[in-house]
Amino acid sequence: MQSKPLIVFIMGPTASGKTDLALALGQHIACEIISVDSSLVYRGMDIGSAKPSATELASIPHHLIDIRDPADPYSAAEFRDDALRLIDSIIAKGKTPLLVGGTMMYFNVLLKGLADMPASDPDLRAQIEQQASELGWPAMHQRLEKIDPELAATLHPNHSQRIARALEVYQLSGKTMTQLRNEQHVQRQRDPLAEYDVKQIALTPTRRETLHARIALRYQRMLDEGFEAEVLKLYQRDDLHSDLPAIRAVGYRQMWGYLNGEYDYDEMVEKGVAATRQLAKRQLTWLRGWSELKWIFTDNDQGQTKNINQIVKETLSYLQISGI
Repeated sequence: MQSKPLIVFIMGPTASGKTDLALALGQHIACEIISVDSSLVYRGMDIGSAKPSATELASIPHHLIDIRDPADPYSAAEFRDDALRLIDSIIAKGKTPLLVGGTMMYFNVLLKGLADMPASDPDLRAQIEQQASELGWPAMHQRLEKIDPELAATLHPNHSQRIARALEVYQLSGKTMTQLRNEQHVQRQRDPLAEYDVKQIALTPTRRETLHARIALRYQRMLDEGFEAEVLKLYQRDDLHSDLPAIRAVGYRQMWGYLNGEYDYDEMVEKGVAATRQLAKRQLTWLRGWSELKWIFTDNDQGQTKNINQIVKETLSYLQISGI
């Protein structure tokens, strides 16, 4: 019996080295990369999203990068449709799709589909937002933790739009978003990836302090490369504002607040690094509950960082592909 075509997921917290691994794998596998990143889809958001360089983008075909203007939000449903179409196209070429990124909701939607949710109720949403104005969104996040701890663990305490929607869904349906998604997963008629051999990899250092150091170093490098000027161009546009998903992205949100005069430069740096650490924590929380996952660590038992060849060799071994 002919084996199923291979698809590889490369997941992990921010700054863990996912892009480096994908590019290195491209030297050993005939592949194309599908970005699974909610910031990389937007044009003009290069430095703060750690977008691959022009040289890197040219070395291997990349998809779902620079496909939207920041004023035009990109949804998880759109990602799922685009990713499934691209997977089929890449497989048809005889290549392996590498799905690479840290937007865990996108991976989840790709695997489990989209749950049917009740339509939004403007009056109820207004009530929730009024409560948030009185109590603060962190308090609303704590309320969500008691109702739907699994979803709450993946959300920043100030992610107002998603917290409000989760509370609204629960009050409208009597079920949490996690329950509704799980029910749809059980009831779905067809798994669009069932015909493929999906290998899921999580890449991360073993030590939290190592990841934190990588995050701080990368944030400083972004600043040195002109991150402030990049966000200033966006800030000066009349059609962009802080409630758009693109501008709420980690790093961009903090720089936007600095440009808006909400705090000084040093506090912006502190907030940006802290928010990136919180994002990494949420990503790891999500991954620890993931099934069928192969963990590949970027350091050894002594805490020494592995070189990229070691990581590639371990990855190819797991994929049962001969390589270096």
